Amino acid sequence: MTARIRLLFSFFAALLLAAAVPALTAPSASAASQAVAHPMFVPGHAAPGLVQPAATPAGYGPADLVSAYKLPSSTAGSGQTVAIVDAYNDPTAEADLGVYRTQYGLPPCTTANGCFKKVNQTGGTTYPPTDAGWATEISLDLDMVSAICPKCHILLVEATSASYANLGKAVNEAAALHANAISNSYGGGDVSDSSAPYYNHPGIAVTASSGDSGYGVAFPASSHYVTAVGGTHLVKASTSRGWSETVWSGAGSGCSTLNAALSGQSSFNTGCAKRAEADVSAVADPATGVAVYDSTPYGGRSGWQVYGGTSVSSPIIASVYALAGNAASVNNNYPYAHSTSFFDVTSGSNGSCSPSQLCKARVGWDGPTGLGTPNGVGGF
Repeated sequence: MTARIRLLFSFFAALLLAAAVPALTAPSASAASQAVAHPMFVPGHAAPGLVQPAATPAGYGPADLVSAYKLPSSTAGSGQTVAIVDAYNDPTAEADLGVYRTQYGLPPCTTANGCFKKVNQTGGTTYPPTDAGWATEISLDLDMVSAICPKCHILLVEATSASYANLGKAVNEAAALHANAISNSYGGGDVSDSSAPYYNHPGIAVTASSGDSGYGVAFPASSHYVTAVGGTHLVKASTSRGWSETVWSGAGSGCSTLNAALSGQSSFNTGCAKRAEADVSAVADPATGVAVYDSTPYGGRSGWQVYGGTSVSSPIIASVYALAGNAASVNNNYPYAHSTSFFDVTSGSNGSCSPSQLCKARVGWDGPTGLGTPNGVGGF
């Protein structure tokens, strides 16, 4: 009798194990669809030594950014559309954008004049619930596009939630609505392109924030199909350029273990067998932050504020792609073939790692800043 009980126990245990195995070995697509991203902004304050006129908000404004990166913002960008993809709703996005642009003397960008368009992830106008944190992210992103490319049209696509599945659908909607560049100022842990196949849009420049927690890889910046954007500490300097940059210690960097390397990275000794992050960079340090206007209260803050994070640098770079106007004919390897068109960032680090170029600045490519920051639009 005991032997029969043991036999029956073994039989049922085998059935239970067999039932469990598919769950343990299932493809990661469902896991990726449930993964949640977070916005990449960091509250900050005005840069040390930055003197603003009495009526000007703290933090860098459009003229500062255009000067630092030698951009043709007053002459280029017409006919280009930069899409901002974020989660949840910012109910005052258009009104806040108007305050920012009026403050800095930029032309109006409204629904009425056709410059601004806001949709949900399926292209409709029934918007998701409001989330104050994501509303801040949205305002920051819209302001950065305005600062860099005031002649660009702006498309805001709001995902139903912060899952990669919904954010990915919003990216696809931005592409379907003919954006020339799409900025993604959010991220999470490394995910395979095969399980989150939303960022492969040939003919569209797709940018993604590298992260705000220092050394460590993030997705979608680790996607094979995006331009991964790191971050710097930007200050005015007594040089011919007029500005100086070092690594922002919070900028994300690292090696994806899941996604293929870019062919353009092959001669830059990244130290990664697969995709290396970042590709390029722009200001992100909240200590040298940018001015943002957001009237949706978040964490006790509203109105004019200063923010940093690679949330700042991603829409900056997407807008530089729009200024260049080449997205239809280039891909994310293009900067590597034009590496001399960047201000190389050669000092600072975002942590300790091996090999050291993944977290420590050097001449040429390094993890936190990639090839460097824009010196005009030649690298895009």
